[in-house]
Amino acid sequence: MNAVEVDHLSMTYRVPVRDGGLLAATRAVVRRQHRDVRAVRDLSFGIPAGQVVGFLGRNGAGKTTTLKILAGILHPTGGAVRVLGEIPWRRHNHYLREIALIRGSQPIGDAPELTVMDSFHYQQVLYDVDDVDFKRNLAELSELLELDDILQRQVRALSLGERMRAGLALALVYRPKVLFLDEPTIGLDVSAARTIRTFIAEYSARTGATVLLTSHAMADVESLCPRLILVDDGALAFDGRRDELGSLFAPAKLIRVTVADNDPDLTPYGEVLQGDGHQYLLRVGRDAVPATTAELLARFAVADLSVEEPSLESVMDQAYRSLRGPKDLAS
Repeated sequence: MNAVEVDHLSMTYRVPVRDGGLLAATRAVVRRQHRDVRAVRDLSFGIPAGQVVGFLGRNGAGKTTTLKILAGILHPTGGAVRVLGEIPWRRHNHYLREIALIRGSQPIGDAPELTVMDSFHYQQVLYDVDDVDFKRNLAELSELLELDDILQRQVRALSLGERMRAGLALALVYRPKVLFLDEPTIGLDVSAARTIRTFIAEYSARTGATVLLTSHAMADVESLCPRLILVDDGALAFDGRRDELGSLFAPAKLIRVTVADNDPDLTPYGEVLQGDGHQYLLRVGRDAVPATTAELLARFAVADLSVEEPSLESVMDQAYRSLRGPKDLAS
């Protein structure tokens, strides 16, 4: 059984609309007009237990709406969802103890006068975690996230990175089996973001937790998610391995070559992206890479040559441009 099962999920919001101006505002008091906004459209996928999956799409694609449905915050207008065999929006207590929705924009901080340890003890009571499990889980989280130095400090005295690490540990102290992560590294510096990514990978490996992660930071996705689900306008656009996404939406590879020749003309071999007289970066169609590398080695005095996949950021840009035209991207 999949830990997460989404079957033809749909979510439509009914939102009020009106023209600008005082007269239109007055009319809206008497007769309000609405329109339907489809946030999720016939979306289906499954995630086996223990898998870490990237859930990607541009702003407004339906990612956060889907996560909120999976966490039981929203009730969908169509389709079926099961998480650990449960229907999320029934919000049974035993279900809520098995999942966590963690949003990067919401670090620890609801009670800034409390110490971090006070917040953990409150979470222990709220989720009915016995003392033995609480101490074991807190010790493990403190080790992975380096929390020992901040446990006795007030929340208001923490830096943003410290608050994010503490907030992540707070959400996991009851050891949920499924994590829904919404931009977990947003706003963090490079070191703090790397710490969070390392922790997520180690937490999933140690506990067998299933992770569905949304992020616009491609470093998060590249380091954590071998499988990607791409949604566009609320509908499924891609579900597969990360390398398959590159093959589908970015039909070129990069050849990085260093030659002894002085200012050679490499334009017949591909699109020259960079070049300084000896070191060049070429963009070459995937099917032409073997022949191109053979020609370069035969024609020039090659000191070094490597073939690279385009960055995930570049692939995602190409995917968005393929799914929607330039006019849509500009709007």
